[in-house]
Amino acid sequence: MPKHERAEETRRRILEAAREAFASQGYQATGVAEICQRAGVTKGAFFYHFPTKQALFLALLEEWLTQLDRYLQAERARGSTVAQSLYAMADMLRLGLTQGRDYLPMFLEFWLQAARDPAVWQATIEPYRRYRTYFTDLYRQGMTEGSLRDSDPALMALVTVSLALGLLLQGLMDSESVAWEEAAPAAFRWMLSLMQTFPSTPSDPTPR
Repeated sequence: MPKHERAEETRRRILEAAREAFASQGYQATGVAEICQRAGVTKGAFFYHFPTKQALFLALLEEWLTQLDRYLQAERARGSTVAQSLYAMADMLRLGLTQGRDYLPMFLEFWLQAARDPAVWQATIEPYRRYRTYFTDLYRQGMTEGSLRDSDPALMALVTVSLALGLLLQGLMDSESVAWEEAAPAAFRWMLSLMQTFPSTPSDPTPR
């Protein structure tokens, strides 16, 4: 195996081992030695790829966000209007709830730790700003094409990101009281129905 492929395989093993360890034991309780043991690598190999445990966690976060970005792009490409794309994107909440049971607790723990380090905190909150910008631009496109009502796109984006995060957190903290995999996308689509120029029911992704 070529050297660069071996290096990539080592990096992948470290990421997978860290994901499993953080999910099962928590971020704070997991040390570099534990990750190396799970991955079958030396500490030298670990620090070659990741200078700190925080850097490793941020790499995991970026990997997850890259998957999210691909999903958003795919749904936008399939929708003929912004409104239709947004309705389809609501299903991301179902996926987020499924994955969140394993990953969201470790993200919350990391955020608490990151709050003490301004540089790490900046890297941690950057995705929220990125998605607010993304949805601001998307809502502006929807208003231009006429599928969404004229309003403040930045405010709509802020509400969108806040609602999505709130639904994910509720689904994690109070998982038994509501069928969140169904309720969260329905709530998101209900919000979108208020923004459309042609109202539709939360279960119908096609404006009428």
